[in-house]
Amino acid sequence: MTDLPDDPLQPAPRQADAAFMLAHPAHLIALGFGSGLSPKAPGTAGTLWAWAVFALLQPWLTERQWGWIVAAAVPLGWWACSATARALRIKDPGCVVWDEIGAFWLVLWLISPTGFMGQLAAFALFRFFDAVKPGPVGWADRLYHGVDPAIDPAGWRKAGWGIMLDDYVAAFCTLLLVALWRAW
Repeated sequence: MTDLPDDPLQPAPRQADAAFMLAHPAHLIALGFGSGLSPKAPGTAGTLWAWAVFALLQPWLTERQWGWIVAAAVPLGWWACSATARALRIKDPGCVVWDEIGAFWLVLWLISPTGFMGQLAAFALFRFFDAVKPGPVGWADRLYHGVDPAIDPAGWRKAGWGIMLDDYVAAFCTLLLVALWRAW
């Protein structure tokens, strides 16, 4: 969790809870409809929530409909993550998990059709890249850490994009390994 620099004029960061989540639609989305409130491994909880929703909706939605959902998840997530980070006064709150949700939906959509074991392998790879942040994932994670919303008028929008970016790079790395495995 990256807190803002100490500044006596800035209020202290807030804690996310159920009341905070329900106070604004952006918070509900960014906190993964409650999955981000998990006391342990909220990113993993958000990714599991994404997988469960995908599994429940997959029989009812076409490839094209999933494509629209995955595409809409990016600007929706950027808005929700930016607004929630600003309200919490934390540039990259651990409880914000929409980035994992949207990115993992992208992975599941692009590897489909695949069975449980293929999805499980994708889950494990995605969580590895998101948690360990090797190479390009770490670069993407650090890219917006220097943004100071107290100085930069667009700082919270940049922070929201920074929250999302590393997870989409993790999704790309996951998809690259899945593609290499399938080609081999």
